[in-house]
Amino acid sequence: MLTIQNISVNYGESTILRDVNMEIPTGKVVCLLGRNGVGKTTLMKSLMGLLKPSQGEILLEEKSITRWSASQRARAGLGYVPQGRGIFPRLTVYENLLIGFEATAERKVDKAALDEVYVTFPVLKEMGHRMAGTLSGGQQQQLALGRVLLRRPKLLLLDEPTEGIQPSIMLEIENVIRSLQARHDLSILLVEQYLDFAMSVGNYFYIMETGAIVMKGSADEFDEGQARSYLAV
Repeated sequence: MLTIQNISVNYGESTILRDVNMEIPTGKVVCLLGRNGVGKTTLMKSLMGLLKPSQGEILLEEKSITRWSASQRARAGLGYVPQGRGIFPRLTVYENLLIGFEATAERKVDKAALDEVYVTFPVLKEMGHRMAGTLSGGQQQQLALGRVLLRRPKLLLLDEPTEGIQPSIMLEIENVIRSLQARHDLSILLVEQYLDFAMSVGNYFYIMETGAIVMKGSADEFDEGQARSYLAV
């Protein structure tokens, strides 16, 4: 699905990512773990076209998208839920969802897709006319996820979806990720700090430290003890 080859990213004279290589297979959940400030969000923004790599290539289904704009990548099937969710607090829940259709080729409301999101997150239908800024953190995360899923993306980029939400909603998001994984046609790159959450949904794992990948493996071969040593504060 997505291949990252020797990606490096600079902020001014500082190198944030160093020769990052990753593979995100079709239908799998790949977890990117690491402490705060190691470059995880920078990688996500680079994949979405919000930051320009200083070197390397990004391939989507074997086609280079390295020089594509963020809108081109969205229309090609990348969906991004940023850290902090990125909702519009002064728009209603329904209006926030409608914005998700702007990234589609037709830019029209797909009622079937909207109904699918309402089945997955019933609270979004119940609170459709509420201002998004009045929702709880967990409800806002469901809104951010629902807005992206409306487009039926090929690759879903989730940047710390469990940040600032209560355990019950965390379990709900875990179940959503599992149900998406069961479709076998959607790949997910999940950035997380919580190893236990990542281990519950992930097929493959990468750990980043100071902008480089220092550990990787499948769920079967992943050394949880060694992983925790990299993640300990």
